[in-house]
Amino acid sequence: MKKFFKYVLATVVGLIIFAMLQLILLFAIVGVMSTAGSSTVNVKPNTIFELKLKGQLVERSSDSFTSILISQLNKSQSSIALDDILLSIQKASKDENINGIYLEMGSLSASPASIQEIRKALEEFKKSGKFVISYGDYYGNGTYYLASVSDKIYLNPEGSLMLTGLSASTTFYKDLLDKIGVKMQIFKVGTFKSAVEPFTATKMSDANRLQMSTLIQSIWDNMTESIAQSRNISVADINSYVNSGSFLDEAQVALDAKLVDTLIYRNEVKKIIEQRVVKQYNTVNLSEMKRVAVNEKTSTDKIAVLYAVGGIDDGSSSGMVSEKIAEALIKLSENDKIKAVVMRVNSPGGSAYGSEQIWNAAEVVRAKKPFVVSMGDYAASGGYYISCAADAIFAQPNTLTGSIGIFGMFPDMQGLYDKVGLASDMVKTNKFSDLGDTFRPMTAEEKALFQKTIERGYELFTTRCANGRKMSIDGIKAIAEGRVYSGTDALKLGLVDFLGNLDDAIKFAAEQAKISSYSLRYFPEQDDFMTQIMEAFSTSVANNILKNNLGENYLLFDNLKKAQSMYGIQALMPVEIVIK
Repeated sequence: MKKFFKYVLATVVGLIIFAMLQLILLFAIVGVMSTAGSSTVNVKPNTIFELKLKGQLVERSSDSFTSILISQLNKSQSSIALDDILLSIQKASKDENINGIYLEMGSLSASPASIQEIRKALEEFKKSGKFVISYGDYYGNGTYYLASVSDKIYLNPEGSLMLTGLSASTTFYKDLLDKIGVKMQIFKVGTFKSAVEPFTATKMSDANRLQMSTLIQSIWDNMTESIAQSRNISVADINSYVNSGSFLDEAQVALDAKLVDTLIYRNEVKKIIEQRVVKQYNTVNLSEMKRVAVNEKTSTDKIAVLYAVGGIDDGSSSGMVSEKIAEALIKLSENDKIKAVVMRVNSPGGSAYGSEQIWNAAEVVRAKKPFVVSMGDYAASGGYYISCAADAIFAQPNTLTGSIGIFGMFPDMQGLYDKVGLASDMVKTNKFSDLGDTFRPMTAEEKALFQKTIERGYELFTTRCANGRKMSIDGIKAIAEGRVYSGTDALKLGLVDFLGNLDDAIKFAAEQAKISSYSLRYFPEQDDFMTQIMEAFSTSVANNILKNNLGENYLLFDNLKKAQSMYGIQALMPVEIVIK
């Protein structure tokens, strides 16, 4: 009996300690939230905006418990938000107390279109007559592309300019699946619809190799042409540096090639800035710039900016839920104060059914008010599906879009079950009652039924695109087949209307709505306080920690995880490209 009470007492004490730890953690989070910064920052004269570009670049900022908790737990792999950067650069251009921007380059993981959008914002900033300078111990393809817009580029004397060119690779799982006894049964439409290749092949198909080569060449051409123009050198000179392997040589080689201006150490940058401003200059960082007040005129007329970000109904914490996006669009269509809607799409696609629901809601919006799409890094497959209803589509030159095609994928796990000694038996009432049973391969008749469903879905997809783009079905099919395009090529093919950023799309929407004075409202709105607390203790925290620690390798883990959760017909882009 004594042992019983001893164990009970120990359990009670343990529960009390656990509860106290949770309470302490909760107060710590509240403390972080309160100190994260809500007070307004006043910029002093002779101030430099120090913009440190490192970590994972995400589409939209978040002040949720989850994001702040992650940043506190794992400061070495923090995220920075594209919208924060763009707005802060815009503020800095208009603030008379800010003399220039100092870019400090670190290890930045970002996609081509987002990097291009930041670069364009810096180009606009320079039109204000203020300076932009950059320093890096190391420059990669992406960070150098950004830095090349600067008035001066500084590199550490022992640093490196790793301008290597672009590559795109795919990890194939077929041999692994063969070894464990799993066969993927594939149904698709589109010669270039290669999202299923990792599960059925051990190398790229000729069609996929062609589209990927064309895609990365288009992105590289855009990058090198911009660099050449900013540095007053030729594209041939840049490719000569890359192809000769000079990126592995000493820093002096980059200086001799006129890719950088001066070799200096980090502590010497301060003297450079003092020469441009004053000896006792002030600085503001990105976190502080977020809290610099913006003097905007309020207006009863509003333009809504709706973020449609992530895989469509892919079950991940970073994906979008089609029902919520569709519901938000319907509400915006019914709000008379909202004069136009701009949907910011950054999605590789996902569920074909979910894409259709968002497309339908977009049609409702377009029937009542101007509806414009701004494409981010990706707006492909299902991401293009939800965009094609727009009055106008804006894309960055390096946006990945198109991929008009669909597929279905069902595992036959009989071999695996045999290996581990699992058996199954069943009774059924009808011929197809056991359709989708993973203990056996599909019959020829079942395969024919599924292929017919996929083809019907493809016809619907191409019809939506043809109607939205005012093209013939044959015209769309000629450029569809699941092929991925850059924004530059998509413009030539008529898949997008303009090359431009989110601001360009907003201005166009205002013109279409015939309003000159308006306020912006952003959706989805932030969750309420209690919802954020619950989110902070959810699995999304674990997912984000995993993402931050794995870095670029998280894509491999994420692809396997998504493959497990895929169901139904998919309209999914075959590749993700990150510039390093």
